[in-house]
Amino acid sequence: MKMESDLLHSPAVGLAEEEEADMNDWKLPLAFMKKRHLEKIEGSKALAQSWRMKDRMKTVSVALVLCLNVGVDPPDVVKTSPCARLECWIDPLSMSPQKALETIGANLQKQYENWQPRARYKQSLDPTVDEVKKLCTSLRRNAKEERVLFHYNGHGVPRPTVNGEIWVFNKNYTQYIPLSIYDLQTWMGSPSIFVYDCSNAGIIVKSFKQFALQREQELEVAAINPSHPLAQMPLPPSMKNCIQLAACEASELLPMNPDLPADLFTSCLTTPIKIALRWFCMQKSAKLVPGVTLDLIEKIPGRLNDRRTPLGELNWIFTAITDTIAWNVLPRDLFQKLFRQDLLVASLFRNFLLAERIMRSYNCTPVSSPRLPPTYMHAMWQAWDLAVDICLSQLPTIIEEGTAFRHSPFFAEQLTAFQVWLTMGVENRNPPEQLPIVLQVLLSQVHRLRALDLLGRFLDLGPWAVSLALSVGIFPYVLKLLQSSARELRPLLVFIWAKILAVDSSCQADLVKDNGHKYFLSVLADSYMPAEHRTMAVFILAVIVNSYNTGQEACLQGNLIANCLEQLSDPHPLLRQWVAICLGRIWQNFDPARWCGVRDSAHEKLYTLLSDPIPEVRCAAVFALGTFVGNSAERTDHSTTIDHNVAMMLAQLINDGSPVVRKELVVALSHLVVQYESNFCTVALQFIEEEKNYTVPSPASTAGIRLNLRRSSKDLKLELNFSANTEPGNLTPVRDSPAIPRLRSVNSYTNIRAATTTRNLNKSLQNLNLNEEGGPAAFSPGNLSTSSSASSTLGSPDNDEYILSFETIDKMRRVSSYSSLNSLIGVSFNSVYTQIWRVLLHLAADPFPEVSDLAMKVLNSIAYKATMNARPQRILDSGSLTQSAPASPTSKGTHIHQAGGSPPMPSTSSSSLTNDVPKPPAREQPATRPPYTPTLGGQAPHSHQFPRTRKMFDKGPEQAAEDGDEPGGHRNYISLALQTGLCDWSAKYFAQPVMKIPEEHDLESQVRMERQWRFLRNTRVRRQSRSITQRGISRLDDQIFINRNPGVPSVVKFHPFNTCIAVADKDSICFWDWEKGERLDYFYNGNPRYTRITAMEYLNGHDCSLLLTATDDGALRIWKNFADQKNPEMVTAWQGLSDMLPTTRGQATTSTHSLARRVSIYLDRSKQGGAGMVVDWEQETGLLMTSGDVRVIRIWDTDREMKVQDIPTGADSCVTSLSCDSQRSLIAAGLGDGSVRVFDRRMGPNECRVMTYREHGAWVVKAHLQKETDGLIISVSVNGDVRFFEPRTPDSINVLQTVKGLTALDIHPQANLFACGSMNQFIAVYNANGDVISNIKYYDGFMGQRIGAISCLAFHPYWPHLAVGSNDYYMSIYSAEKRLR
Repeated sequence: MKMESDLLHSPAVGLAEEEEADMNDWKLPLAFMKKRHLEKIEGSKALAQSWRMKDRMKTVSVALVLCLNVGVDPPDVVKTSPCARLECWIDPLSMSPQKALETIGANLQKQYENWQPRARYKQSLDPTVDEVKKLCTSLRRNAKEERVLFHYNGHGVPRPTVNGEIWVFNKNYTQYIPLSIYDLQTWMGSPSIFVYDCSNAGIIVKSFKQFALQREQELEVAAINPSHPLAQMPLPPSMKNCIQLAACEASELLPMNPDLPADLFTSCLTTPIKIALRWFCMQKSAKLVPGVTLDLIEKIPGRLNDRRTPLGELNWIFTAITDTIAWNVLPRDLFQKLFRQDLLVASLFRNFLLAERIMRSYNCTPVSSPRLPPTYMHAMWQAWDLAVDICLSQLPTIIEEGTAFRHSPFFAEQLTAFQVWLTMGVENRNPPEQLPIVLQVLLSQVHRLRALDLLGRFLDLGPWAVSLALSVGIFPYVLKLLQSSARELRPLLVFIWAKILAVDSSCQADLVKDNGHKYFLSVLADSYMPAEHRTMAVFILAVIVNSYNTGQEACLQGNLIANCLEQLSDPHPLLRQWVAICLGRIWQNFDPARWCGVRDSAHEKLYTLLSDPIPEVRCAAVFALGTFVGNSAERTDHSTTIDHNVAMMLAQLINDGSPVVRKELVVALSHLVVQYESNFCTVALQFIEEEKNYTVPSPASTAGIRLNLRRSSKDLKLELNFSANTEPGNLTPVRDSPAIPRLRSVNSYTNIRAATTTRNLNKSLQNLNLNEEGGPAAFSPGNLSTSSSASSTLGSPDNDEYILSFETIDKMRRVSSYSSLNSLIGVSFNSVYTQIWRVLLHLAADPFPEVSDLAMKVLNSIAYKATMNARPQRILDSGSLTQSAPASPTSKGTHIHQAGGSPPMPSTSSSSLTNDVPKPPAREQPATRPPYTPTLGGQAPHSHQFPRTRKMFDKGPEQAAEDGDEPGGHRNYISLALQTGLCDWSAKYFAQPVMKIPEEHDLESQVRMERQWRFLRNTRVRRQSRSITQRGISRLDDQIFINRNPGVPSVVKFHPFNTCIAVADKDSICFWDWEKGERLDYFYNGNPRYTRITAMEYLNGHDCSLLLTATDDGALRIWKNFADQKNPEMVTAWQGLSDMLPTTRGQATTSTHSLARRVSIYLDRSKQGGAGMVVDWEQETGLLMTSGDVRVIRIWDTDREMKVQDIPTGADSCVTSLSCDSQRSLIAAGLGDGSVRVFDRRMGPNECRVMTYREHGAWVVKAHLQKETDGLIISVSVNGDVRFFEPRTPDSINVLQTVKGLTALDIHPQANLFACGSMNQFIAVYNANGDVISNIKYYDGFMGQRIGAISCLAFHPYWPHLAVGSNDYYMSIYSAEKRLR
């Protein structure tokens, strides 16, 4: 069986030796392919919910107007003989005329009362015009805005006239008197429903519409002309809300068949089952049911409203069928209006469908307004005939012999039809016809479980299915079911409610109103419930408490917080995630819940989730802690202490591997910033002052950057000049650089912030063409500017979007006395506010744009307020700043930090945190802060006159500042604008199908086919390349590709299986197709301009490739959609090595010298400056090894997106090369001091270094660990000595000498070749014995030009191809001789 399932999943059957490799492709895990990487983190677009009845109505009054004049036939109708006589099932000739009239009236009232027992009924028998007027006006007066029904039976008067009149009598019954429909409209008003049971009834419907139109026009005239007589009168009612049902078309007479009642239409509308059965018996098909007569039908046992009896069951089936026909035929909004808004109207219309069927068989067409599509031929009527057939066939035995009644299989069969639709249907199909029947079945205990199960499966199809079910009217039914105590319904109801609330969260109010939340609280507390169902229950509760105060109170009383805290450590990750979100929502802006959480030490229990292996769970925990500190209630010392504790715990996530978590972190910290605004303003001012006074010496005086960008569409030139000195004479001309090709616009990297200070410029970099004269090459080391005076002064018009530009923030981050983040966490003598400010500074420089954008918003919001509030003060009192600075550490306040790594936990009594932290001023005294007045004249800095959201090419402060700039609205600006959408995005999980096979497991899906194709391609590449390398390679100098790269190549990387090669320069990546020789893509990596790309890896190269880039500030970025027609997008980015801030690179140098040193690195690329960042990727385990100018090898688990291990290198120099082998859990590292160290990552940090080789005398260029079981370590130093080590022996087993002055080297993993690139402008390729097989010094056919100094080279992992990048911008690829290939 196992074998079969493997074969199912692998297409590689029948490939004999290749089978294994292919199987491996299928088994390899994929990195960064989870939902959070593939889609935008935001909620789904809310569907407009039309299912809720905006205006539920009742028909409260009914006028029954009967004009029968028993015994006298009207003059214009010639009746047949015999003729239909029965009125309301009574023969009027069987008693005296007056008695007959009264009995018929009473009967009609009873028939209506079956449908609407609570209405007021008034009969008007053979009335005069005045009686009708009096009746209608009094009913309308009492009904107010509700609906009134007018039933007219005109069997004893002439037919309606074409002028729009019906007939009544005079007082003495000697004349017929016309009554105009126009008057009737006026008396009845609106909303009303009219039923006309008379011949030619369609005429009335037409006249009614004409009069209604006439009214509208008169009203319009009166509105324009005040002298119009109508203008003085009260407005006549609009007739839009009037419904009419008429027995026949304008030219038709009522049927006179003596077997039928005379008021056939009324019978259909008020006694549908009785007339339907009689009609069934009159059809020829009834002969198939022997022994059933009209008399027998009268004796059907049971009551209409008892579903267990034959009559009740038939009535139930009839309701289900007519409802279903209407739902399938009518437009949705009409269905809602006629079948869901008013109980009586719904019943009449269901019965009207029957009237249409029966009366059409007698050549009569009932008419309605609004008009319905024809339904008399609908297939569901056959199901009705069958149900009647089955019921009637049992009648003789039930009545004569008293046998038990067998229930109809109708509902079970319809559920089966629904099930067939669910299991067999295609993706895009019409909605299932049986949906309204499923609704009816929920009423029956017999089928309820099955119906709920099918309903759940239907709702699982997606939000459209939920909307459909709600529009059918499922809501009140499932709400009522929450009162059931049946345990077997729990999983189904929880699932159904999760689906409903995921699509329409407004149901929270209904649930709380009906105490529905208690049901879900009990499910959550029930430990026997499976985790999936508890997850759904907690999701439902999280929706109930979301921004809904009543829900928060109800759930707090229901003990939700304690319930949730018990489940925080559940093994089911989705449950942990939603428990945390639910907690975060219940105490969001609801203080009683927060204090309840404090009493249960909820925040401390949530801390454990901050290191959860699942990023979404960490995120949810950060969200919960963020809303925990974000409550705006009064602060006490105790709560301030708790806030500080939480803040310091959150600060530890500053280097979390997942941007989702860091985004949530910024939002959580922003809550804290809003709470302690005045303290943060003080800190901000300090930092701004410190940054101004601190000057970093700029390399040479060439700190100017000049950038010419031309917008291709409008040919707009934008020149930005930044310079350390703002005198115009000091601008340096841009160095000539090669023609710069167009940079591709990059979706997720809108802030290309290395380019310029003004953040807004970046947004316009999309669609810009870089000028021929200048571009990224203008950022060569000579032109580096660390900070421009423009960005450091707040009042500069350059920073039109922000007060603090990225440059300023970056500089603050680097010059602040604790730039290393290790010292940041856990120093107690610095106030919490200073530390959180540093954390935000760090996050503002985050490699992931969305994180840095959010952090910039928070920082600038506070900087804005701080400067606004400080301006007037500074003029009054220059010493005010020093007074408001946080207190300096005192001896009693200093905590000695233990070597545990956890921040000190302040006690409530006395601690450094509470003593040294300036208390926020009490809320009642706003006078301590001078109010901001926009008219400060010369005191306000110039930049505040610019609105914050100014467009890039805007001229400046012409328009007034926006409201958002007022400090009053500002607090909201920061808190409201900051949301990550994580909770709504997580809720999408419940709205999407959970039972469907995911596409990648569906053997027929497109995704699966593409994957299969890629794996077959991989097999082909492996097989063909192996056949070449096994024959042995004697030369490798055939140039198969050469092209000029846009920047100097610094790293090259072949894609393992397709013909694409990635070439990185300092801050951009270019993709070439080396087979076709064309450029596929060129985009900007987004690293700050004092950093460079030092390593690249393809992740998931065997399948959906991603590109990882590492820069020497320790940041890692991962890209998708490159080298194809789409725009490159950043999947994720994080700080892989936190301590590699360029200020601490290399030996401990002061930050003053480091800049000059950094520049020298770029200029001479000598290896003295640091290795940058080196990485090695293990696809099998999803682990990423990172190291560089640090003392550790840090291992990241890309599945969890967290650091899993720090292996100390035990050396004082940087790591220059990493190579790992997952089989043996070994890592080989080459170091700058010449040593090669081998680590076993299964062992603890103190004993994991298993071997150190110190045979190289100089910087190791590459250390390579062969992947075989007894693979060797091959290492090469700058001096060109290649050494082979056997990991178990202390000395090298072989040494080869190659060229001196090595700048780059690579080893071919399959072919046992290695290639050396030298600064002396040549490449040598060696075989395993150390023999030179090729020496390359000149480019082919390029007039034999000499190749430049080699900056990087790399072998293809399979083919015998060598890619070489040199300092003269050229990128060439060499291959084995042609005949071999």
